[in-house]
Amino acid sequence: MPLPLALFALSLSLLPRETSRVTSSMNQNAENRAGGRGGARGFLAKLAKLGENRLLGQRDHWLQAASALRIHSPDLNRLAILLSRLEEIRKGFYHTPTKLSSAPSAEKWAPSRPGELPSLDNINPRVVKAEYAVRGEIVLRASEYQKRLAEGDKSLPFDEVIPCNVGNPQALGQKPITYFREVLSLVSHPKLLESREVTTLFSKDSVRAAKEYLSLLPGGSSGAYSNSMGLLGIRKKVAKFLERRDGYSADPGRIFLTNGASAAVQMAVQLLIGGPSDGILVPIPQYPLYSASIALYGGTQVNYTLAENKGWGTSIEDVQRAYDEATAKGIKVKGIVVINPGNPTGQCLEEKNMREIIEFCAQTGTVLLADEVYQTNIYSSTPFVSFKKALRDVEHELERKVPLISFHSVSKGFVGECGRRGGYMEVVNFDEKIRLQLYKLASVILSPNVDGQIMTGLMVDPPLPNSESYDEYSMEGAKILTSLSESSTIAPLCGGVNEGVHCNPVEGALYAFPRIKLPPGAIAAAKKKGKNPDAFYCLELLDSTGIVVVPGSGFGQEEGTFHFRTSIIPPLDKIAVVSEKIRVFHEKFMQKYGGIRSL
Repeated sequence: MPLPLALFALSLSLLPRETSRVTSSMNQNAENRAGGRGGARGFLAKLAKLGENRLLGQRDHWLQAASALRIHSPDLNRLAILLSRLEEIRKGFYHTPTKLSSAPSAEKWAPSRPGELPSLDNINPRVVKAEYAVRGEIVLRASEYQKRLAEGDKSLPFDEVIPCNVGNPQALGQKPITYFREVLSLVSHPKLLESREVTTLFSKDSVRAAKEYLSLLPGGSSGAYSNSMGLLGIRKKVAKFLERRDGYSADPGRIFLTNGASAAVQMAVQLLIGGPSDGILVPIPQYPLYSASIALYGGTQVNYTLAENKGWGTSIEDVQRAYDEATAKGIKVKGIVVINPGNPTGQCLEEKNMREIIEFCAQTGTVLLADEVYQTNIYSSTPFVSFKKALRDVEHELERKVPLISFHSVSKGFVGECGRRGGYMEVVNFDEKIRLQLYKLASVILSPNVDGQIMTGLMVDPPLPNSESYDEYSMEGAKILTSLSESSTIAPLCGGVNEGVHCNPVEGALYAFPRIKLPPGAIAAAKKKGKNPDAFYCLELLDSTGIVVVPGSGFGQEEGTFHFRTSIIPPLDKIAVVSEKIRVFHEKFMQKYGGIRSL
């Protein structure tokens, strides 16, 4: 083996097969090209003598040098990929403000040996690094308590587990919308349409809608695959909904129906991230779907901070700061996530703030990822305005077009059909070639689930005024939204009645995100158990009351502060019980660990 290859392979021993292929190919090609032999081989020799840190720290320099020395283009590409892969392994694939996992570090990862069983040391390190706090340790313990209660265990200090950790309305007693369920029933079992009693059991609107949806389905069956982008007839309904909402045209060919908004977010992140040198701006606190997806696809999470003392507002100065710091480190910021209304923070963006974000994207060439799944859940005087409308309103003033991907879902609002896994994304200002790449990603899963697609169609195309189902539909939706609005004012700890607790008003979405000031005794006890202090607090809350909430460390938070997220979804009578239980627990917790008496 040539000396440069041996040294280079040794320095990159984490990836022996890729290294061997790249360097042997580069050596051979360098020797075969007249005029480039000495320069190319000398270049390889320099690379081989570098340690990992210097190699990665001067990555761009060496790639430019290789190009100048006429290193064969395929070899140059392989070298770039190899350096990126090594950089991924060294950086652990995942940038986060707090350490959320005690899993083995990526530096210790090594490929499986023949016959070796999977372990945390040899499975995909990106999977090990990814975290999703909404379904973590606390939920697992809650599940165990539910099992014990179902088996008749009377030893627990509570008689039910109340899951306030996720926005899962129907699990907390929210009733489904009658019209939606009637249509789904008829589509799932078309023989009902042949019954003489069909118009007695179902509204005429439901019968008409069911027949329309059946006509859109391949073979007239909801059990058949659809187009990978979703059924065209339903995408047309979404486009009309967007036109009514925003006052601007929408193209069904730019709309993808997906398995909930989560699948759409993952597709968008996968599209943008090519490796650890690609970053996405994420608000802190954030919904952990974003940090997990960035980790899984090997990108870098770039954090900008929401200002708690300003109602969780977005500061464009802080966005610019985060962007500048990332680019100074060689990270290409590909996108910015904006969640409006906010999750977990519950704030609503004003149009002025939205325009600042749009102008930032225009100046930096950053893709705007607009999470708008809570657009119906507004409880303040600040109305919801979509980023699509805000963009179209100012587009003529911008230096260049801003690529936008917006997300919506049937899981939130007053629909609450989380288990149906329906949603969509609209892709705006993207080249047709990029849209085709998204179509390719969608094709990998063949088809979004058809029930979810139909539910999406029903959400955007509900009964019309003066139709048979309209009054019932309107009353059911208004009842749910009114209950949520009232709950937003009495959500646990939002009144600030507990000492050591502060919570900003819930302007929208489905959650409160109170800040808790924990006494030194609690922080010390948490450290002793190897827990984040807020996670320690949430576990003790569960153990004492059966109430499941999510620690703020799972969403990201300013250093030295502690929070938890709780849902406002439980019915009014239930949320009053939750509030009182948390109030009593908090007082006892503060007394137990030497809590102070004021903020």
